[in-house]
Amino acid sequence: MIFAHRGSSEAFSELTRAAYVQALLDGADGVECDVQLTRDGHLVLHHDAQLGRTSNGNGPVSQHTLAQLRALDFTSWKGVPIPSSHGSADEQLLTLDELLDLLEAAGRSIGLAVETKHPSPFGHGLEEAVLVLLMRRGWDPETGWLGNIKVSIMSFHPDGVRYLLQSVSPRHVCQLVADTTVSTVRHSMRVGPAAAMVYRAGMRLVVPPAVPIIAHGEVELAGPGIQFVRDHLHEVINWRANGSVLRVWTVDSFVDTHLCLAIGVQQITTNVPADVLRWVGEATDGTATTESGAALCHPAMKPTAASGRHAPVRAKSRGPRVAGNPLYA
Repeated sequence: MIFAHRGSSEAFSELTRAAYVQALLDGADGVECDVQLTRDGHLVLHHDAQLGRTSNGNGPVSQHTLAQLRALDFTSWKGVPIPSSHGSADEQLLTLDELLDLLEAAGRSIGLAVETKHPSPFGHGLEEAVLVLLMRRGWDPETGWLGNIKVSIMSFHPDGVRYLLQSVSPRHVCQLVADTTVSTVRHSMRVGPAAAMVYRAGMRLVVPPAVPIIAHGEVELAGPGIQFVRDHLHEVINWRANGSVLRVWTVDSFVDTHLCLAIGVQQITTNVPADVLRWVGEATDGTATTESGAALCHPAMKPTAASGRHAPVRAKSRGPRVAGNPLYA
């Protein structure tokens, strides 16, 4: 199953209407979004706690009303014109409600992975707001279905995940995992190196570890980043062997796509869904080669004793899009 990360966010500004319209056109099996609460209680699609990276605004999202956010420009930073078919400029900022409307109109089954962003000034009020909205629209937290949309909810924060598990089946809750470094903290919180070091130290003291939630089977969806997969390959393979459904982010290259296929990853999250769908299709029909034309051989592959040829570690191809195929489950 291929999820479009923040929509087709390589093509258009992340988390905008244009990015999600393009994801549907690209044939993505699902889409991923990040949610923040506004000052007046609306769930908006925005990754950072602060405005500025992807808009002409500034200050915390949580201190703005929806109307104030609507007045901002969320697309010009990308430098890509928006076709009229992908919505007007004032339609690009989406609420979670509006994304659900867009997906309901897709005319096919589609996945939706909703990430709650922490730290949030609203605490678990953020998760509660997501649950209330979904329930109001008729979501079944046991099956995960809301009409034609298969919804799951995820977070990096283990306490957020455990809050969700009070109301939602473990099949539809994903624990996200990444190695926290000064660099990742700087990127995610948009702070300088000194502040990042302080934040990282504080996070290690107050945020419980995420890996045990996956290892102990509290959730069925395990969400490691691709760098975590590379650095902890055998641990991730063991999660798969013990029954976890692997949802790996953000997989944007040919080689990383094939690493995921080699270890049996069931769900891939990517900024370039059209490319990953093509690479997966080529792997399924046996035509995958490197840019030089050589047959693919990834370090996750190991040579068989008899032939010296490379065989995948727990390899599983995506296979045809048919009912019962776990890679489309």
